[in-house]
Amino acid sequence: MIIILKNSATKDEIAKLEDGLKAAGLNTNLIVGAQQSIIGLIGDTSRIDLDGLYAQECVESVTRIQEPFKKSNRKMHPANTLITVGNCVIGDGSLNVIAGPCSVESEEQLFETARAVKSAGATMLRGGAFKPRTSPYAFQGLEKEGLRLLSAAKKETGLPIVTEIMAAADLDLFEDVDIIQVGARNMQNFDLLKVLGTINKPILLKRGLSATIEELLMSAEYIMSGGNNEVIFCERGIRTFETMTRNTMDVSAIPLLKQKSHLPVCVDPSHAAGIISLIEPLSLAAVVTGADALEIEVHCNPKKALSDGGQQLRPDNFEKVMEKIKTMCGFLNKDFGRQI
Repeated sequence: MIIILKNSATKDEIAKLEDGLKAAGLNTNLIVGAQQSIIGLIGDTSRIDLDGLYAQECVESVTRIQEPFKKSNRKMHPANTLITVGNCVIGDGSLNVIAGPCSVESEEQLFETARAVKSAGATMLRGGAFKPRTSPYAFQGLEKEGLRLLSAAKKETGLPIVTEIMAAADLDLFEDVDIIQVGARNMQNFDLLKVLGTINKPILLKRGLSATIEELLMSAEYIMSGGNNEVIFCERGIRTFETMTRNTMDVSAIPLLKQKSHLPVCVDPSHAAGIISLIEPLSLAAVVTGADALEIEVHCNPKKALSDGGQQLRPDNFEKVMEKIKTMCGFLNKDFGRQI
């Protein structure tokens, strides 16, 4: 339920209203906007006396929200959520590019790639220290050593780092990580999401392999209900009947998520298709449809990559793709990599 307040509402009137609502067992979320302020209610609102609410001097109108997701709902928070990472802001209308290898394999491999993506204009560095793999015999990542190398690359390049967590028990190892990524396979690992809801760090939440948009929104709700409101959605392609691509990138999910939620949206074109030649057109499609960030895999020698070599760009190709992305941003009057 949303209570829209009158422009004439005083602080004392609002505080009295909130106290009454909390006494009724509801959680309140006051959002003060430039033009209008609202109170979002979370809990069992079926017992609320609407006539009693309208009798309050500060209440303009009351609207019930039918969707099960509340905190991530744009109706509850009309303004875009802005997430600051280092000198970057995600969600302010500009575009950020997160780039780096699928897996951290060695110091030489990571540092060479990190320098290359920064030179091409990437604003953040990605790299997998822990790698969820379909086969238990495939390379699982360098784990703690991978995190140490990412921290060292961050220190050298100044790029904030993004990497995936697999288990809540590893959370203490992620202290130097700027954005913690939740992979597609863990999108509905609710125990992990609950733990991530208790920390003060941005979470990049990837859409599950066959997850609906509502299920993605509800996963964000698990994190936000714990108090962490810094969630970034990531569309990374879903499983369909199509076999010519690794996944099918749901372009419609980008503007739909922006309409339904106030949270930023990132797109991973590398996993979406699994084909190098499709990364550029899918990246451009994501920019046109309103993405706040792109996550692109880059490897200094993809043919020798220990994981997903077929979807990782060489640095020279990444540079060319970045030029096209910057040109598209200019055409759309969209700032690229705005710094604060």
